Amino acid sequence: MTHDEPTSTSPSTARIGRRRLVQAIAAGGALALSGGGTAQATPAGDTPASSGAAGRRIDLHGHMIPPDYRAAVLRAGLLAPGGLPFPAWSPESALDFMDRFGIAAQVLSVSDPGVRFVSGGDAIRLARACNDYAGDLQRRWPTRFGSFATVPLPDVAATLAEITYALDVVRMDGVTLLSSYDGVYLGDPRFEPVMALLNAYSATVFVHPGEMPAPSKPEMPLPDFLLEFPFDTTRTATSLILSGTLDRYPRIRFVLAHAGGCLPFLATRLSTPRTVVPDAVPSVSLLGVGEALRRFYYDTALSASASSMRSVLEVADVGQIVFGTDWPFSGATFAVAETTDPAPGLSDVLDGAQRALVENATPLSLVPRLAAAIG
Repeated sequence: MTHDEPTSTSPSTARIGRRRLVQAIAAGGALALSGGGTAQATPAGDTPASSGAAGRRIDLHGHMIPPDYRAAVLRAGLLAPGGLPFPAWSPESALDFMDRFGIAAQVLSVSDPGVRFVSGGDAIRLARACNDYAGDLQRRWPTRFGSFATVPLPDVAATLAEITYALDVVRMDGVTLLSSYDGVYLGDPRFEPVMALLNAYSATVFVHPGEMPAPSKPEMPLPDFLLEFPFDTTRTATSLILSGTLDRYPRIRFVLAHAGGCLPFLATRLSTPRTVVPDAVPSVSLLGVGEALRRFYYDTALSASASSMRSVLEVADVGQIVFGTDWPFSGATFAVAETTDPAPGLSDVLDGAQRALVENATPLSLVPRLAAAIG
C-alpha cells in the first residue's frame, strides 16, 4: 500500500457501545501521551469491495497534532482536554489511516483547546507555528492534505492578521473557529470584524466544539466530548442565527462538526412564536430558522448513524452533509473496525450516489485549492 493511491471500501463494521468506546479511548489516550502508537490495522486478508466513492473520500474533519503544539499543551498541564488524552499522531500515521479507509485527502485542523490555553504573544506564535506546519504538509503532500487555519481568538486584531496570512500566504483551505472563547459565542458582536473578513474571503469556516469554562460547566460524571461538545456547537450555531451573523455575512460557509450537535433536533423549538417568549429574547420565524439550518453544512464525524443523519436530513438537503472522521481522536472506533468502510452507518440512510456526494463532491466544493490539486 502506498501513500499516493487510497484503497477502496465496503460498508460493514462492528458497532461498539458507548461504555466500551469511552474505555477504549481512555486506554488509547493514556498510551498516546507518550506520542507512541498508531491506528489499529484491519484483520489480515480483509479485501474491501468497491463502492461509489471508493478512493475518493475527502475528510473535512481530521486533526493534526504538531510536535511543538503537543509539547505546549502538555507543558500547560492539559493532559486530557475535553476529557480525552491526546492520541498519537504523525503525517505518516494519517496517510496510513487514509489509505486503509479509502480516503483520498484529509483537511487537517487543530482541535480543542486550539491556542486559547495561552495568551498574548504566546498564542499568536503558537497559532503561526501550527499554520506553518500545515503549510509544510500541503507542500509535501499536495493531493493528500488540506488544512483549516488556527487563529488566536479571543485576540481579534491578531486573528485578523493570522487569517490574512493563512489564506493569502500559506494558501490554507479555510479557518477553524472553536464554538466559544472564554464563554463568548461566535455570534457575539465582539467577533464582528472576524466575520466581516471571513465573508470577504468567502471562507469555509470549520466550527469545532470546545470545552466550557470551568465555572459554567455542569457537574456530570462524563467527559465533555460526550455531551458538552455537541451542546456547545448547538449554542454557537444558535448564536450565529439569532445575532443575524448568517444574514450579514452570507458568503461564509459554516461547517458544523458532529452533525451540528443538537441543532437539527431543536429546529422547531428554536422557532417558538413571539407570543411565547419574552420581548427581550430574539425571535426568528419558523421560516427564518429553517432557511438558516439549510445554510449550514453538517459533518458526519462521530455521527454517521441513521438517527443523526435522518435528523440532519429533516432540516437540510443531502448536499449540506460532508464526510468527516475526527481522526485521530476517534481512533478507538476505527481500531475495532472489521472492514475498511469508515462510516458504514451512512449506507443505512444514503444510497451510493448520495454517499458519493457526501464523501466527495460537496467536501471538494468547500476546498477549491485542494480540489484543484487533486484534479
